[in-house]
Amino acid sequence: MATKKKAPPQTRIAENKKAAFNYFFEEKYEAGMVLQGWEVKAVREGKVQLTDGYVVVRDGELFVIGCQINPLKSASTHVTPDAVRTKKLLMHKNEIERLIGKVEQKGYTLVPLNLHWKNGRVKCEIALAKGKAEHDKRDTIKEREGKREVERAMKSRNR
Repeated sequence: MATKKKAPPQTRIAENKKAAFNYFFEEKYEAGMVLQGWEVKAVREGKVQLTDGYVVVRDGELFVIGCQINPLKSASTHVTPDAVRTKKLLMHKNEIERLIGKVEQKGYTLVPLNLHWKNGRVKCEIALAKGKAEHDKRDTIKEREGKREVERAMKSRNR
């Protein structure tokens, strides 16, 4: 008998594309997320927005603020879903302490980059980042437009 192969599960859930434009990334880390049941169901349906999210440190713990998980229409009646609830991140204590030391330096911040699945659990990739100045952002735009022009020229040349 022929068996059907299951398609590999979608690993990327949501991505923060603005982060690469606004920040230089120094180091990247992976953290688990504490989610409620309705949030996991909504994440599976792709009802997540990460663009306005940022990570804060409170009492030696990491939290994501601004990660919006929109509830499904069929959310349970006994649960009152809050789309912009502050979500706790799970990391080893020594990693958190190292991050706290680096964030206290001037100019560094923690930014969520993406949400993805790993072994059936939702993980958040965060980065230790330094903000870009306005001229750096303009350079990024120039590089992107230059690459587009080169690709267009190559495409029209290959015709």
